Amino acid sequence: MPAEVVVFGSVNLDLIAHVAQLPNPGETVGGGSFFSAPGGKGANQALAAARAGAKVRFLGAVGEDAFAEQALATLREADIDLGAVQVLREATGTALILVEQSGENLIAVASGANYALRAEALAHQTFHPGQVVVSQLEMDLGETGVLLGRAKAAGARVLLNLAPFRPEAVSLIDVADLLVVNRSECLGLAEALSLDLEDHVALCAALARKTGLDVVVTLGAAGLAANIGNQDIAVPSPAVEVVDSVGAGDAFCGYLAAGMAGSEAVDRQALAFAAAAGALTCTRKGAQPAIPLRDAVETFLRPL
Repeated sequence: MPAEVVVFGSVNLDLIAHVAQLPNPGETVGGGSFFSAPGGKGANQALAAARAGAKVRFLGAVGEDAFAEQALATLREADIDLGAVQVLREATGTALILVEQSGENLIAVASGANYALRAEALAHQTFHPGQVVVSQLEMDLGETGVLLGRAKAAGARVLLNLAPFRPEAVSLIDVADLLVVNRSECLGLAEALSLDLEDHVALCAALARKTGLDVVVTLGAAGLAANIGNQDIAVPSPAVEVVDSVGAGDAFCGYLAAGMAGSEAVDRQALAFAAAAGALTCTRKGAQPAIPLRDAVETFLRPL
């Protein structure tokens, strides 16, 4: 039976413009290309877990508008269980994304139906010890806490991606088992927990001690630092030519969740496999279109 991952999170339609350079406040830049694609951190991570080989159920919401079906299209094609997706009288979530030639990006999100979803609308959803439940911070934090609390009480393991970071998200730590943060989110969490360190490797271990959780800090081209079961783990990032970094962190989280669901513990191999998936995502444009299939990751890591 395939490993099972349940994702509670956002689903958006991404509107993406590629430009020579990101604009400063009040500045207009032109000459770029445009395309749209399904996105949202929750949907991206669900797709990544499915492409990693896990059985996936997605819990989220869309609006009663033309964007809804487009936003769900890739999840549907990946045979992800969308039976719990709610249709609300709000706009489907939309992300406005600018990407410059270096791969750096700016993102503004109009949350719409994502933020309007209430945990009670998902009261019929069940959780059990064989699942890994994943969430992020693009939903209402109170509702996220309620749903993750139910999952943890039922014995599921909870992967919480503290992105995009908000200091009040520290309230969710009690319902998590594993925290995943990037460089800036790591510093934000450290400040919220009154940890005065700037080195990300030292911060990772300090955060693990402070929270009592496993912690992973993704460091882009520098790889990642993790503290799992009080053991420090460092994983380098495979070298790739970066085209677009949008969605790389989501690919990492989805692949890691799939690895967790297929094993009793997170190990260096699972972290390295997820890091490779994140790196490969950077080599193509967009978020969901760029998330690789498991076979591609295995081929990428295969010795020449």
